[in-house]
Amino acid sequence: MYKLIALDMDGTLLKDDKTISSETFSAIKNARSKGVKVVLTTGRPLKGIKRYLEQLGLVSEDDYAITCNGSVVQETKTGKVIAEKRISYQDLLDIYELSKELNLNIHALTANTCLSPKISKYTQLEADINKIPLEILDYSTMDPNRKIIKAMLVEEPEILDEAIKRIPKEFYDKFTIVKSAPFFLEFLNKSVNKGVGVELLASSLNIKKEEIICVGDADNDIHMIEYAGLGVAMANAFPQVKRKANYITHSNENDGVAHVINKFILAS
Repeated sequence: MYKLIALDMDGTLLKDDKTISSETFSAIKNARSKGVKVVLTTGRPLKGIKRYLEQLGLVSEDDYAITCNGSVVQETKTGKVIAEKRISYQDLLDIYELSKELNLNIHALTANTCLSPKISKYTQLEADINKIPLEILDYSTMDPNRKIIKAMLVEEPEILDEAIKRIPKEFYDKFTIVKSAPFFLEFLNKSVNKGVGVELLASSLNIKKEEIICVGDADNDIHMIEYAGLGVAMANAFPQVKRKANYITHSNENDGVAHVINKFILAS
């Protein structure tokens, strides 16, 4: 019997218009009534998913979220951090230098703020999606004690894809680097990813990996799909994500999450 289902958000739980379908809402409600933990597992910070947690009723003292691509595991009601791994100030400066070499835009996230040297299309999108303030500042003059969770290189997909080919190997050795959207490339602490986040939460709840379903669509979901007892890719997932999955469900536009819950949790 599955005891926990970890759900990516964009391209998975959410439809393209960023809403949750009535079918998916009902399936999640029914899964929770059977005692199954439903955990949103996302690249967004907690503030950026608060309205969805509230909509789904996932804000009790016994609910959790895995945010910033596994960098933070926390209680949803209080925001209390169970586990957290950040990048250093020097890491940010190194990634900033790389962004200039590759001619890409960059921003970084704290728990509540998006920090960038300048406004760009996708940096503004990041702030808007997560409903967090955008602070424009020179990284070289910022307070080095600010807690930076992750940095992101952002640009039009075709430009970003070409630039990725030129990232030196030492950056892959030093960071977990994942593409969370066609226009977002994320640099995380080397020891974290969504799979690690799910594992940390499951361990604290005494839930075995065989009792876990993880569902996602993008590169940053691969680690948790590989970790899960049942790793599920959406029909709209990247090809490389589908290759890692045990099961491919319907698309996010066709209630793929509801299908998984109905098939593997409610029908069992």
